[in-house]
Amino acid sequence: MADAPRHRNDMYGAAGRPKTDPARPAVPAATVVLLRDTEHGPQVLMLRKTSRIAFGGMWVFPGGRIDPADYPEEGDPRAQDYRHSGARNAAAREAREEAGLDLDASEFVWFSHWTPPPDVPARFATWFFAARGREQTIQVDGGEIDAHRWISPAEALSKHSAGEIDLVAPTWVTLYQMSRHPTVTALLERFRTNPARHYMTRIARSTDAVRVAMWREDAGYEDWNLDAAGARHRLWMAESGFTFEHGAVEY
Repeated sequence: MADAPRHRNDMYGAAGRPKTDPARPAVPAATVVLLRDTEHGPQVLMLRKTSRIAFGGMWVFPGGRIDPADYPEEGDPRAQDYRHSGARNAAAREAREEAGLDLDASEFVWFSHWTPPPDVPARFATWFFAARGREQTIQVDGGEIDAHRWISPAEALSKHSAGEIDLVAPTWVTLYQMSRHPTVTALLERFRTNPARHYMTRIARSTDAVRVAMWREDAGYEDWNLDAAGARHRLWMAESGFTFEHGAVEY
């Protein structure tokens, strides 16, 4: 079955069970979602990647790959705390390099981790943190980042639906999650009191060839079966737009 035309922001590899060795490691990365309250609800800081780099033109949160120097000088590289510290430090460093921000990594709240399928060409396993933004002047680097904006999550999703901005699936789902809470305090409290969610993405195709991202809570996840009866946790990536089903997970 041939794929239906892809949504332009579908950055995943081939649908179905991957041909690439699933043990192929992804590049560790980290990002931080900076939030601020307004009279109309929370806003997030988003940056636009320049067209000449990976994911060029995409609107993203500050972040990037984790460098060796981001990890503690001592510790067990296999330990969760060691990797967690490296991710926090990387997110803060990238925010400084990309947008001139001075952030305290100890204030970051970890709320999710995203791993793409093995067949994705540019493959990053990314820690997602959230923090309250402080009043600072934002200065994009002009190299990797060419623009920035504070925007409400709902407005960002609306602009994506209208084809006005580009968002990859992890950014889209994160914005959806942010859009469902009325204040920054409510969002951060939810993240602090709930375990971080792990998204091990699988890509399947529907009978009409639309590509769908699925996660573990979905009834069809284990068998790559979109028609399996039961709970849903999936993102339909039709050419006409993204549609999210998440009855298995509360956002």
